[in-house]
Amino acid sequence: MRRHIPLETKQKVKNLRKKGYSIGWIARECSISKSTVHEWVRTMSGAREYARLGKERWIREIQPLGALGQRKKRENKIAKIVEEVNQEITQLKITPDIKKAVLSALYWAEGTKGRGMLKFTNTDPRLMLLFITLLREGYDIDETKFRIRMHLHWYHKERLTRRFWSDLLKIPRKQFNKTYWKKRSKEKVFRRNIGGICFLGYNSDDLRERVLHYAYAFGERMTGILLRP
Repeated sequence: MRRHIPLETKQKVKNLRKKGYSIGWIARECSISKSTVHEWVRTMSGAREYARLGKERWIREIQPLGALGQRKKRENKIAKIVEEVNQEITQLKITPDIKKAVLSALYWAEGTKGRGMLKFTNTDPRLMLLFITLLREGYDIDETKFRIRMHLHWYHKERLTRRFWSDLLKIPRKQFNKTYWKKRSKEKVFRRNIGGICFLGYNSDDLRERVLHYAYAFGERMTGILLRP
């Protein structure tokens, strides 16, 4: 037996469709099937226009709400992860040996392996600060041997960027080498950052060897496998 649906419901369906609501939304709102809604509205004059209005409304109103919900969900997820990680870090015993191991691992990943001076390169200020802090704490450092070279894009302000790295890393600006300006590409799109690429150098091949071989030995200790280059 076919379900009897009041005429008021049918009129409500048509009114909602005229306002641009989707068939699925109307079906849920009026507690009827999508096929019934479609049957009632398909003969309406301007049905295509109503469908277009529904799509435009979804793009204008519903889609941003969905994106906002997803962003909020991710923010809550990240906040929970940060809280858990911070709890773990507070319980971590950071000894001088741990600091030296972290320093060596960083250099193994981002440092220069060839002979000459110790060189560490990155775009992340947090990583640069961590590296130079561990280097100063782990070894007897001659501050006059530090050098910095910046690779900048067209949008960077050289004076401000130089001041930024100088203040962050506690290296006098007189120890900065000439800035290299990267050519602007019409094809590639680069994500803008605050300080370009920072090349930190320390004029000591002996220190480079010590840090690098500490990294190799640390890796062997952790894996139990001897793989020297």
